[in-house]
Amino acid sequence: MVNNAPALIPVIYLTTCMLIALTRLRRRRYAHPMALTAAVLSSVVALGMLYHVIRFGSFHYHFGGWPPPIGIEYVVDPLSAFVALVINVVTSLVLVHSLNVNKVELGKKVVPYYSVVMLFLLGLNGIVLTGDFFNLFVFLEISSLASYALIAVGERGSALAAFRYLIMGTVGASFYLLGLAFLHMITGSLNMADIALIIPHLKIGENPALHIGLVLMVVGICIKMAIFPLHGWLPDSYTLAPSASSSLIAPIGTKVSSYVLIRMLFFVYGADLVSREIPVSTVLAWLSAAGIIYGSVLAIAQTELKRMLAYSSVAQVGYIGLGISMANPLGFIGAVLHILNHAVMKSCLFLVAGTLRQRMGHSDISRFDDSYRVKLPWTMAAFTAAAVSMVGLPPLAGFFSKWYLALAVIENSQWVLLAVILLSSLLNAAYFFRIIEKVYMRSPSAGGLAEQEEVRLGSGEPGPTMLLPVLILGTALLLLGLFNAVIVNVFIKPMIPLGM
Repeated sequence: MVNNAPALIPVIYLTTCMLIALTRLRRRRYAHPMALTAAVLSSVVALGMLYHVIRFGSFHYHFGGWPPPIGIEYVVDPLSAFVALVINVVTSLVLVHSLNVNKVELGKKVVPYYSVVMLFLLGLNGIVLTGDFFNLFVFLEISSLASYALIAVGERGSALAAFRYLIMGTVGASFYLLGLAFLHMITGSLNMADIALIIPHLKIGENPALHIGLVLMVVGICIKMAIFPLHGWLPDSYTLAPSASSSLIAPIGTKVSSYVLIRMLFFVYGADLVSREIPVSTVLAWLSAAGIIYGSVLAIAQTELKRMLAYSSVAQVGYIGLGISMANPLGFIGAVLHILNHAVMKSCLFLVAGTLRQRMGHSDISRFDDSYRVKLPWTMAAFTAAAVSMVGLPPLAGFFSKWYLALAVIENSQWVLLAVILLSSLLNAAYFFRIIEKVYMRSPSAGGLAEQEEVRLGSGEPGPTMLLPVLILGTALLLLGLFNAVIVNVFIKPMIPLGM
């Protein structure tokens, strides 16, 4: 049963996608429960795979019984099992929250919406589990096409944002596929493990196609990952998409692209090649640093919460890129830990934005006031926990991934990059603490709106289906911070590739 688990998750999502599409005819109310059930089942399977990998080691699944490199294989190792668990658990919580929000924002579109969500998750899980570069491209396109649709059903202007994303995404996919063609031309294989064995025997200087293939594939994935300055599709897409779509795509969409970059650079090409022979890591480091500052500064200038969080995502992706670019164990730990932490932080923040739109009718920061702490005490407490974690204050989760990133840049004597990490934390504090100040401090002009309006405590809180996921994510940030040493030692250190 365990050996078949890698194929089980894509089968669950594909089957559920088709079943939800059939419910459009008669029983629309079943769409959400079916989607949630698929996500929960996939989370259980992913948890079982992670447990098996940590205890017994990696395992493989060969489709049709054809062994690689001829056939397609799925590979479950500590990294793929860990990322698969993050994807499916976060999805489960977002889908619980989405029930009432989608009824308001999408109306009769909910059935096709959840069907497309299943395709999106099919693609993301396939990307994480496959051990074949071309099969990865197929799943990358499935998830991308689904994400365009998930964005396009949002508010006015979302269709244009989705079209811009489609253009950029198509360019990124074309770069990736062209780079893969160069790689296949000189290795004769598409299997990741097989290529990883072939590359060390190639003479790097005599094979420019290897250089070209690597650069093209990295550029393609960086577009999907939204590394500065290839992030142009992201701000409008996250802002104008439905709340549930933003809460799905922002926490896990770009993180899966980060996973692909980690897998490709360190498990196929090797850390020495990408940091010394072909200086991809150096370019990635400076682009990531520029993205961290750019995203943080632009986030300060926003008055719409979702748009602020969108620009913040540009900066947070930069942190992951920075960790990858260090090409050392500390940077690897920081990047993988930030994939987890940012998935939890950003999903919590976007879910709060969705709650505010559903309960208060807007998410305009300029309209926030101190009555929110009384109307929405638990929701704003979760928001505060996620915001403080984004800034990087202990003992919340965000501090520890930044700590490992700081140690990584110190180990490489990259003092400018250390200054970027410190400066970005101050910028994060600037745009998050202004919201916390509005919510928890009395308005000096009005003398305390909460008292003037005689607001009843908790009068604006949503029902349990919307409140519980936010509280779980907010609490998880504290637990992830307190138990970060366990996460690093038990789950992340076994992922570190040989030779790093």
